[in-house]
Amino acid sequence: MTAIASQFQYTALHKPNQLIYGQGQTAIITGWTVKANVQKHLQAQDYAVIGQLYSPTRGLSLLIRNLLFNPHVRFLVVLNATKEDKNAGACQCLLDFFRNGFVEGVSDTGRRSWVVCSSIVGYIDLEIPETILHNLRQSIEVTEARSIAEVCTVVKSFAQRGIIQPWSLPLEYPLKEVIPKILPGPRYGHRIEGKTIAETWVKIIHRIKTTGTIRPTGYDGKWQELIDLTAVVTDEPPDFFFPEPNYLPIDRSFLQEYISQILDDAPHQEGVKYTYGQRLRSHFGIDQVEQVINRLVRDIDSARAVMSLWDVRIDTNENPPCLNHIWVRVVNQELSMTATFRSNDMFSAWPANAMGLRALQAVIMDEICQRSYSKLKMGPLITISQSAHIYDDCWENADNLIKSQYTKICGARDYADPAGSFVITVQEDKILVEHMTPGSGEVVNCYSSKSATQLYRQIATDCPSLQVEHAMYLGAELQKAEIALSSQQKLTYHQDQPLKIKL
Repeated sequence: MTAIASQFQYTALHKPNQLIYGQGQTAIITGWTVKANVQKHLQAQDYAVIGQLYSPTRGLSLLIRNLLFNPHVRFLVVLNATKEDKNAGACQCLLDFFRNGFVEGVSDTGRRSWVVCSSIVGYIDLEIPETILHNLRQSIEVTEARSIAEVCTVVKSFAQRGIIQPWSLPLEYPLKEVIPKILPGPRYGHRIEGKTIAETWVKIIHRIKTTGTIRPTGYDGKWQELIDLTAVVTDEPPDFFFPEPNYLPIDRSFLQEYISQILDDAPHQEGVKYTYGQRLRSHFGIDQVEQVINRLVRDIDSARAVMSLWDVRIDTNENPPCLNHIWVRVVNQELSMTATFRSNDMFSAWPANAMGLRALQAVIMDEICQRSYSKLKMGPLITISQSAHIYDDCWENADNLIKSQYTKICGARDYADPAGSFVITVQEDKILVEHMTPGSGEVVNCYSSKSATQLYRQIATDCPSLQVEHAMYLGAELQKAEIALSSQQKLTYHQDQPLKIKL
């Protein structure tokens, strides 16, 4: 084994800080199982590298590039064991690449790529020649494992075969880099609202890609980030809205599996960090979901219906939960839910996060209604993401989403502003503005001046929460009214109509 240790050293071109290195000739892919839980059962001379694989569309091509640069790797063991692995499909896609091959096609970003022959969608960069990929497939012996114990048995058996010569010299191919264009904007404290999770998600992606700060991550890459982003979803239907064609990064089959990870408790499984459901149902020795339901049944106005997923005893480690706290409130027979995330992958994870939380919100509301005389309706779902980010390997997808969907969503305007509406008239040589409540139309304030500037400043001071488009509309209408007023009765002003010459 000394010869192996001196001869073989794995060098990762991509994600080098996310891997565990050895001196053998077997690469171990652990999927969603924590890689350290496999490492502790092996000696460094048994393996070349141990790494996790989460996504077939984001991670597979980088993994293949690393293998090409380390041709001394002659064995690959893929741990495909957990519910999360089944949901993501990354390990299955990797296995299918070696078993079934690939064909030329188009990726989800519209770029020509190699597409894995698999029921799981996965891509490999077309910059890597077809013949090289075929040589890789023929040169590495691949085994699927269903448990950590099976991984260790297989890896140790490979190590006993002795040294096998590398199948090639190290191979490296250029990696295309996407450079975002960033506009100026605030870094902290953003609010985005939409009727559905799909609509809100597109607006979130646009906001981050437009003004987000590019920063290094702790995972060998970059992300574009906004800090403290509040997303409000007001009218998600009970069975969830999926657009047609579906531009979300998830589908209904994935969602059903994911929802169970939030709603249900889960037994401990070696190598699996946790699920949100386990943290909520049993981790602290109490079912927090049940506790919240009982509290609101006893006191529907309680402000103490809080669930925590953060464990101060252990969550300073490398795998703390991203979802930290959940609040449930009932106001005017409307049950709302607010969830805080310390770190949130807004492109790949937020839609599933939001739908899972919405499902939990519905369960809590239904249980309260069944156990009490309360007749509740679903209120908004609010998520607060301290770090709202998009990883660099999703920037191209995000740009394509914005191009295809953002204009359509903004074109479907909803003119209802919770701050109210304004009626503008010109009377007695002054501009008169009446501020009215939404719905009932009750006049709550009146403004009068000859100056459009003075009026919009007064309104902006009194109504800082005006929707942006509404505020811009008011500015344009007030300027029209001032022009009519200064025309010495040559022009007439009527709100929402062009200025007209008096006959």
